[in-house]
Amino acid sequence: MRPTFIASCAEVVGAEHVIQDATKMAVYESDGLAKLRSTPGLVVLPGTASEVQQVVRLCSDAGVPFVARGQGTGLSGGAMPHPDGVLIVMTRLNHILDIDIPNRRITVEPGVMNLEVTKAVSSQGCYYAPDPSSQVICSIGGNVAENSGGAHCLKYGFTVHHVLGLEAVLPNGVMIQVGGSALDPPGLDLLGVLVGSEGTLAVVTKVTLRLLGKPAAVKTLLAAFDSTEAAGNAVSGIIGAGIIPAAVEMMDRTTIEAAEAAVHPNFPPAEAVLIVELDGAETEVSALFDRVETVCRDVGAREIQVAKTDAQRARFWMGRKAAFAAMGRVSPSYYVQDGVIPRTKLPEVLGRIRALETESGLKIGNVFHAGDGNLHPLVCYDDRIEGQAALAQSVASKILTFCLDVGGSITGEHGVGADKADQMPKMFTATDLDSMQLVRCAFDPQHLCNPGKVFPTPRLCGEVPGPYRAHPVERAGLAERF
Repeated sequence: MRPTFIASCAEVVGAEHVIQDATKMAVYESDGLAKLRSTPGLVVLPGTASEVQQVVRLCSDAGVPFVARGQGTGLSGGAMPHPDGVLIVMTRLNHILDIDIPNRRITVEPGVMNLEVTKAVSSQGCYYAPDPSSQVICSIGGNVAENSGGAHCLKYGFTVHHVLGLEAVLPNGVMIQVGGSALDPPGLDLLGVLVGSEGTLAVVTKVTLRLLGKPAAVKTLLAAFDSTEAAGNAVSGIIGAGIIPAAVEMMDRTTIEAAEAAVHPNFPPAEAVLIVELDGAETEVSALFDRVETVCRDVGAREIQVAKTDAQRARFWMGRKAAFAAMGRVSPSYYVQDGVIPRTKLPEVLGRIRALETESGLKIGNVFHAGDGNLHPLVCYDDRIEGQAALAQSVASKILTFCLDVGGSITGEHGVGADKADQMPKMFTATDLDSMQLVRCAFDPQHLCNPGKVFPTPRLCGEVPGPYRAHPVERAGLAERF
């Protein structure tokens, strides 16, 4: 990278916030999916939105690729650096800018941790609903990029349902404001375009979030089953009865045992457990909770524990949210997959995953958001053994095929990133992918903003040499070539 360019970045953010040393840059080689890694050309840590804008403008003028990174907890390689580009690390933009309790909103910089939002407003009777398992360490900016969900997304939705407005820097260095301080502002739904775009369209510098009031009542149970199929039937039965819990989470024996060894939540021995939580008005919660218990017992729950105290509820959730990290006790490495299936297909797909476990010889743990069919199988392997990493990747890919076979999706909340870009043609047609690329080209015609992510084979914006191929929309006279 040219010394003059590096000097210009240092002039903007301060020399102490520019990292060139290869050893220090190794910290930023990957996100949470460590098997995909790349050393960035340069690491820059801006401290203000203006500094972000200036750095992006420098990159645009020089034709240098750039990637925005939060805390690096993503699991799809979405923040993997470009080897010839700038990694813009947003951790210094970590301030809560405004709290507006009467209007149930809060404005934060992208480096604020997810859980810090709830902590900031808890004493005033409010909270922030999206709660990914990594909420203690993941940032709001990363949540916006990946459209993160969490255990309670079944009832309360994903990040996109809680973002009111954004400030963002376009790839050409122009600062824009999208949305506002209220739901459903007039005009194009650019919020819906930017949230979940995995950092490929803009760099977010400020976020206004919707807050919720704490529910009057919360009740949580843990139900133990002798098979994952029975637990899956319980999920279908609960939803089929017209009950929408705040959360329905499932863990299988492998993840139960790992969590027990790590954080000791005192789960009963079982092939599968469900954690079901209801919240709302006291009378409603009590009535629905009884029905949930009945459904669980009818499909074969052999033990049901009801949280009697906040401490016991916290213990249930500690076991669930520690499951990913706890899998390090099962194997030196594991590959976290993320796919979605219809709830009614849970028993079938879990059965196919269990058969694949036997066939491959690799242990597969299952812990996931059962209420919305969002699977998170953890394929265990030892990368010290030649061929196991490749085998784990193949197994994870087959699980995504299972999801598509039953009408599901290749991703629920972890994004596509670099990891699953090659899977996109399995779910979308070439025309679909070209249409998506047209949106990307409208924001980033130079293809500098987080390149190489989401799309498997670039076909537009001059990304590859060769004769131009007009898109069907262009041939119909409905769009212009950029």
